[in-house]
Amino acid sequence: MKKKILLAAAIASLAAPALAQQVQIKLGTLAPNGSTWHELLKEMSERWKQTSGGSVLLRVYAGGTQGNEGEMIRKMAVGQLQGAAVTTIGLHDIAAEPTALAVPLMFDSAAELERALPILEPKLDALLEKKGYVPLTWGAIGALKLFCTKPFKTPAEAAGAKVFAWEGDPGSVKAWKAAGFNPVVLSSTDVITSLQTGMIECIPNVPLYVLTARLFEKAPYMIDVNWGWLVGATVVRKDAWEKIPADLRPKLVAIAKELGRKVDVEVAKLNAEAIAAMEKQGLKVVKVDPVPWKAMAEKSWPVVRGEVVPAAFFDEVKALRDAQRAAKK
Repeated sequence: MKKKILLAAAIASLAAPALAQQVQIKLGTLAPNGSTWHELLKEMSERWKQTSGGSVLLRVYAGGTQGNEGEMIRKMAVGQLQGAAVTTIGLHDIAAEPTALAVPLMFDSAAELERALPILEPKLDALLEKKGYVPLTWGAIGALKLFCTKPFKTPAEAAGAKVFAWEGDPGSVKAWKAAGFNPVVLSSTDVITSLQTGMIECIPNVPLYVLTARLFEKAPYMIDVNWGWLVGATVVRKDAWEKIPADLRPKLVAIAKELGRKVDVEVAKLNAEAIAAMEKQGLKVVKVDPVPWKAMAEKSWPVVRGEVVPAAFFDEVKALRDAQRAAKK
């Protein structure tokens, strides 16, 4: 009997270090359950588990169950979450510089953004790491379109329209006002009700999200101009990341980047398919002249530069864009 007890104790002593080394990362995202983004995060979770031999467990909480992006960042700050897949809107609560990628009509096309992003990534990574976060992957989520309750064809018609604005970002609210809109600050979880009651008339988002969240049922007119580009990143608290063995981390990053590239490749196709699917269900695409809309967007730039994005970084991104345009010509 004594030998059995000693043997059990020996086995327990061997198992204990393995259990102590297990790292659990709770990751939140607004990506709706079942969406492409959610499915890829689930795939990342499974592959991390396989690659680590079960020592790294990634728990994905989708659909805004952990609150809006600002709330998820706050939960990361206090350790309730260890990771988040968020857009530049949420990242702004960590560092303002990534928001430069989403400045209204800064980039004319996805190709322009895709050429600039790899050049800017190392600097963005360093900025987030200084704040205590490790970016695993960056990616373009798609072109922001304005989905509205009315068919606004010109900026003059849209002047004063009540547009959804993220809470916690007063600079962006001021920028919407400078462009000529009437921003209404809300939590993302209140959007559908607010569209239904008329509290807001427009919401800027990518078509795939609007389809998945069924927002087009309340905002059935899509203004056919690329208002901006939604860029996202998957980030993990540095202290949680450093609990993972150093030799394992590059393998997990490689998986994250591989899946991030998969999103980049598919996103244009998926957003185009989302528009087609919504049109079949009643969405009306409002064709417009992009020139006056661009002029409208640029009215917000003096506010964005300095109040939303640090002036020096805003200038750096714009200079990079201009240099790439000149080189292309």
